[in-house]
Amino acid sequence: MATRSMDDWLDAYGESHQNPTNKKVHFICVPVIFFTIVGFLWAIPAPVFNGFWACLALVGVTLYYARLSLPIAVGMLAFSLMCLVALSLLERAGITIWLFSLVVFVLAWIGQFWGHKVEGKKPSFFEDIQYLMIGPAWIMGFLYRKWGIKY
Repeated sequence: MATRSMDDWLDAYGESHQNPTNKKVHFICVPVIFFTIVGFLWAIPAPVFNGFWACLALVGVTLYYARLSLPIAVGMLAFSLMCLVALSLLERAGITIWLFSLVVFVLAWIGQFWGHKVEGKKPSFFEDIQYLMIGPAWIMGFLYRKWGIKY
């Protein structure tokens, strides 16, 4: 079986994300969902330091993206590091990370499903679970195209 390129993944993902409203919803909700998943991992008690499990998972996430596109992996790594910094700040502010992540995660997924209702197409991850990883890359790819960065 041939390996799909990043362009193949992003093009296929984009097919169910044509409606301008759905696109706007995804530009908000996809990064928020990514952030909350990192938050869930952050909240797991760790033997070494707070956020250990989130950091470990993000190494795997970065490797996944690097397999498809080094520039996308670099962008996602930068976003991942921003997520870790934001979670650290939230924790220092006394926010309960797992509860915060849960509430925001649920709200963001409600937004996602509403966006797909507007679009009239089911979410891509119903076809292939890997699209859960492609969503953030799709947004990064859009930003790269806007900024004239090749991926």
